[in-house]
Order: sequence, then structure tokens, then C-alpha cells
Amino acid sequence: MTRPDGTLERLGVRAAARRIAAGETTSQALVEACLARIAARESEVGAWTFLDPAAALAQARAADAAAPRGPLHGVPIGIKDLIDTADMPTAYGSPIYEGHRPAADAAPVALLRAAGAVILGKTVTTEFAAVTPGKTRNPRNLAHTPGGSSSGSAAAVADGMVPAALGTQTVGSTIRPAAFCGTVGFKPTYQALSIAGVKAQAESLDTLGILARTVDDARLLHAVLSAGPVSAAGAVPETPPRLAFCRTAHWPKAEPATVAAMAAAQGRLRAAGAWIEEVELPQHFAEALDAQWLILRFEFARSLSFERTQRRDRLSERLRALLDAGIAITPAEHAAAQALARRCRAEIAGVFDRFDAILTPAAGGEAPEGLHGPSDLLFQRLWTLLHLPAITLPGLAGPRGLPVGVQFVGPHGGDGKLLDVASWAEPVLGAGA
Repeated sequence: MTRPDGTLERLGVRAAARRIAAGETTSQALVEACLARIAARESEVGAWTFLDPAAALAQARAADAAAPRGPLHGVPIGIKDLIDTADMPTAYGSPIYEGHRPAADAAPVALLRAAGAVILGKTVTTEFAAVTPGKTRNPRNLAHTPGGSSSGSAAAVADGMVPAALGTQTVGSTIRPAAFCGTVGFKPTYQALSIAGVKAQAESLDTLGILARTVDDARLLHAVLSAGPVSAAGAVPETPPRLAFCRTAHWPKAEPATVAAMAAAQGRLRAAGAWIEEVELPQHFAEALDAQWLILRFEFARSLSFERTQRRDRLSERLRALLDAGIAITPAEHAAAQALARRCRAEIAGVFDRFDAILTPAAGGEAPEGLHGPSDLLFQRLWTLLHLPAITLPGLAGPRGLPVGVQFVGPHGGDGKLLDVASWAEPVLGAGA
């Protein structure tokens, strides 16, 4: 009933669902294994903000007693505490909402339940998915940051606490923590998946994210969350992809770990047959990062109008400053930034006339030391602004032994195509083990 290494909790989503359906294990056994791992590691990693083991086991036993409901039947999933759950508190990482019980599940949670998933608990997010860190530490080295607002989800998956978890991304909050913690992080095309019931940050940027152990698991969850057809395990494409290597204008700020990792990745991908050609984006793409930051602050200050105006004393000082800066931005400035974003979105489409995906850094380097230490956003922001799907794969490491992710970016609406590229690259980079 267990894998050869004896660890049920290390099963991926697809493998766990298959074993439960075949009667080789049970949902209860899998949930018990996950809870045991959490009990052993949570005091150090701090990935969870809410757990009710009895309720999780009750869900598992109900799954075991019922006919299979869907492709996730009996599989435990973690939910970022920015995403509403009707049967669990949702605090959005803020003391303002401590103990808050939403009236309904967010759309992605409802879709997971309909597919048979066990909702294991709520994972830590930063304060309103913004600048003030939560308690989570990087499971690869507890002295280092886990990387951003989906930190609890990334850490929980990377540490074997749960097969997969939901995150979100408005800047880099799925890609960066996945890269820092050493797991797969997938940000679909903007608006490809419903975020109804997810606390808004910047509505023209907010996107659901998926943290998983393998590309195929990310593909399965993407299908479930899009309420589309769910296929059997995806076959790895036989034809190597054509990749555009894009350093971006911020390459000079990449640490040696990222420079070395990108060189190693290109070497492995080329040796496996990939065609890689360097592409340089026009200067206004560098300016688009300032536009992204302006759009974020403008929309965030307005999304949090209630909290900013009526619960200001319960916001952190850093968040108050961010919101004050955002409310000072004029609608005309916001419109100009959006116009630049639209121009760049139109122009980037031409890259995909020649290439299957863009190869680019996932982060500036290894996870920095300390929960409050510097943690760059340079290598995720552009792709989020452009509304493109992006995925980071583990497999490479820096000089301190911490993971260094490799990011692939696909065409707008080309989530399936990007997942195909990632499936091909996964074993080449040594990921998905």
C-alpha cells in the first residue's frame, strides 16, 4: 500500500488518486500520512494557518465509503488562506479577519470538492498576499525565506505535507516560492481559471496558482479547476521544443546561482534536442515593470478600501505605506500604465510565432536568508503583467544547496502547450522525481 520508499505522503496527486481508485490504499491512510508529516515538521516549517485533523479524516472516511466522485477522489489538497472556504476560517493573512468564516467556498475550492478532493487545511499567506511575511520558513533550509505570499502552499508541498496546494499570483507569488522551495509552480493564463471568492489584490493581475510535485499533477489540477475534460496522464512530447532564451533587462541583477543554473539548463535542454535562441525584448518591456508596480499599487489600494479606511490601525506599517502610495496614483497614470501593458501584450505574441515557449529565470537566485530578507520580484513581474502562463521547474541547485527554479513562459491561452513543453523538460532538468 506504499511506495518503495515507504512514504505515502510523497505520492503525487495523480498517483494517489490512481492508488485510491484501485484499492491499493485509502484516502484515510493518505490523509493520516500527511497529518503525521505535518505533526513532525509543522513546528519548524510553519506552513499551515488552520488544520482540523478530525474534520480532514472525516472527509477521508466519507470518500472511502463512497463511489469515486471524480479524478481527485480522496486526495488531500491545501488551500492558500487568501481563498474562501465555507467550513474553515479564512483570514487573508490579517488579524482583521481572524476567525472569519465565509458563507461559501471560492469557485476553485468548490471545483476541487466536486472532483472528490479532501480539503486538508489552509496554508499561510502574507498579509493580504502582500509585503509582510507570515511564519513559514523554507523547508530546504529553515533559516531562509520560502519566497512570497503562497509560501505556505509551496513549503507544504515541498516538504511532503500535502500532494498539492492552491496559491495565487499577482506579482510572483506562485513562481517565486515554488522556485525557492523546490517544487513545480504553475501560473495559468490570466482569467483562465475562476478566482471568484479569492480576496482581490489587483484585479487586472490576480491569477490562481498551482503548487504541485510534477507537471502532470499541475496539468490534472488545471483541468479540474477549469471545469474542463480531464485526460489520463499526459504523454511526454517526442518533439523537442523551440525555446526563446530571454534574460530580460534585469539580468545584471541575477545572482551567480541563477546565471549558472540557466547555463546548466540550456546545456541539458540542448543536449536533449531543444532548439534555443536568445531573444532580447525592446526597451519598453523593461519600463513595463514600473507599469506593473503602479497598476498593483493603484488597484490594491482600492481593493482594500474598507481595510485601509476603517481598519487602518490593524494593518502593518509596511502595508499602510503601500496602500497610501497606491491611493495617491491618479486614474490617468493607471490608464497610461495599462496602455503600455496592452502594447507589450500585443508585441510579445510575435515571439510565439517562432517559439514554443520562453526560457527565463524564475528568480534572481537562491532563497535569501531570513524571513524578512530581500527577495526579488524582477523575474516574475513582467510575465504576470503580460497575462501569460508560466511554470517553474525544480531540479537545479545553487552553491548553498538551495533550489534554483527554471521558468518557462507560454503564449496567451496556450496553457496546454506550455504544460507540454514543461513535461518534455521535466526529466531533462532532473525534476519530477
